[in-house]
Formats: sequence, structure tokens, C-alpha cells
Amino acid sequence: MNEQTLSRRLERVAAQVPQGARLADIGSDHGYLPVALMLRGVLDAAVAGEVAQTPFASAQRNVRRNGLEGRVSVRLANGLAAVEAEDRITVISICGMGGDTMCEILEAGKQRLAGVTRLVLQPNGAERELRQWLVGNGYRIVSEELLRENRFDYEIIVAEPGGAAYTAEQLYFGPVLVQEKSEAFLVKWRRMLRQKQQTLANFERARGAVPQAKIDDFRQQVGWITEVLA
Repeated sequence: MNEQTLSRRLERVAAQVPQGARLADIGSDHGYLPVALMLRGVLDAAVAGEVAQTPFASAQRNVRRNGLEGRVSVRLANGLAAVEAEDRITVISICGMGGDTMCEILEAGKQRLAGVTRLVLQPNGAERELRQWLVGNGYRIVSEELLRENRFDYEIIVAEPGGAAYTAEQLYFGPVLVQEKSEAFLVKWRRMLRQKQQTLANFERARGAVPQAKIDDFRQQVGWITEVLA
């Protein structure tokens, strides 16, 4: 991969990082995002945080190969432990991991979020839980995007400090996504409706083997999706 060329998914994440940002990319893998944005002149400073040794070493090589040692700091650390006060980070990006894992990272690193003006998050699943964490911790959702790449649906959620109230349905679908109802959104939820209707039918055939609360939850989801697609 050319260091300035990102996947379509990461390009859409990159588009949410403002000019002059001081970025911490958590779970940075090869450091593609901070390296590309630094080469493009978008960032003032960057930290690439990685918890695993192999991608950490890969990010280090990527930074060295592009002559960015003094501008992109690669750190072996768990979650937001990669961020230090003197970094004066303004934007945190976390991409390509489960939304539940993102919640754990943000919760564990809450004290390191002071001064951060934007979170750019691309979860692989558990989007509702991630939105619930954001709202419960004083964030509002300012932008969302849904795209399909390599047969997977990806949601990009951008949040900034500032309280907001959302309905349960908005947290489920995404307050911005459900308002815009893009073609990608409609295609995803038509497919999800078929899957959830099939799952619900399987639950009901199981006759008591599935907790009633779970059946009720799926019925509610099917109702929400049906209404949104109407």
C-alpha cells in the first residue's frame, strides 16, 4: 500500500480529521492513518498506539520509511495509555475493532480524554452499545456514515463533547444515519430485517429454549426496522 493511499474505509475516517489536528490513532495497526495524514499535511502531531508487538513493529517501520520519526510517535500501549498529557491530543481515532472493545478502551482511559475535541470511531459491530456509551458520557454525535467494503457494512461515528438526548431507536440505527436514510443504509437494513425475522422465527420454534426477554428484544428490533423502511 502506498503510504498516502488508504482503503476506502480509512479514507472516510481520514475525512473526519480536521486540519491542524493532533491525532492519537489507537489500534493503529501499520500506522497507515497517521502516516497518510501527516504526509498530506493535515496533522500537527500524531501518536500511533498499538497493544500487539507485531503491528507495533510494523507501524515503526512505516514511520521510519517515510521519515516521520520526529512527527509520528509509535507507542506500545494498551488503549488510551498510549496518550500522554504533553501530546495535547485533540482528536482520537479508533478503527476496526468491536464497539464493545471501544467502550472498554474509552471507559478505562476517560481521564485521558480531557482536551480531546473529537472522537472518530469505526466499530466492527456493537454500534448501539458504543453510542450508548458516548451519550452516557457527555458526547453528542455530530456525523455518521455507512459504507460497504468487501461485503461488510462499516459505520463511522463522529462524536464531540456536548450533551444530547436520543431515543432508543436513534441509538440503534444512528441518529444521523436514520435521518439521512442513504441507499447504503436502506440496503443494510433490508438485509438485516430478513436476518432478524429468520432468527425470530427460529426462536419461536425453539419453544421455551430461548429466554422471553431475548425474543421480546428481537421483536422490538424487527418492529423498529419495519417502521424505518416503511
